[in-house]
Amino acid sequence: MPVLFHIKNMVCDRCKMVVQDSFKKVGAQVVSTELGEIQIADNLNPSELEALDILLKQHGFELLDDRQSRIVEKIKNAVIELIHNLQPEHFKGNFSYYLSEKLNRDYSGLSTLFSVHEGITIEQYIIRQKIERVKELLMYDEQSLSQIADELQYSSVAHLSNQFKKVTGLTPTQFKQSSAKNRLSLDHV
Repeated sequence: MPVLFHIKNMVCDRCKMVVQDSFKKVGAQVVSTELGEIQIADNLNPSELEALDILLKQHGFELLDDRQSRIVEKIKNAVIELIHNLQPEHFKGNFSYYLSEKLNRDYSGLSTLFSVHEGITIEQYIIRQKIERVKELLMYDEQSLSQIADELQYSSVAHLSNQFKKVTGLTPTQFKQSSAKNRLSLDHV
């Protein structure tokens, strides 16, 4: 009977590969993998679970046991997936509606739960993720600030610039010109 595990900090395709590899090393047969979740064919015995826990922690991952932590992780993964894989033509709504639909839960409940667990609001988390995406796109130096603002659905370049400066202390131009491009990994935002 398939068993579903919820994994903390599993936020990208590379993370999925590392987690899959960890499960395979303890003898699990992986059925499917999504951001924050992995399904295996059969349950693991206590010694396999212990070995898995050690392997995952070595790579910065963690098994999530309680329901609330799993929901918070799903919120984070949904935000990361949307912002870092955002196709403007596919998303023209608002984040609260998107999260509510994706997780099939009332947004106010999600918002309260997230704030209690993370110490910041979902909106602040979204802003931080968007700024990290802006940093990434600035480093690639393939798009203008106007194109980046449009891609991340900012109302204007000025709005993006103001938010960027508020979060980083630098304007996008200053960040681009600085030698120390301080980016955070997605699981540390």
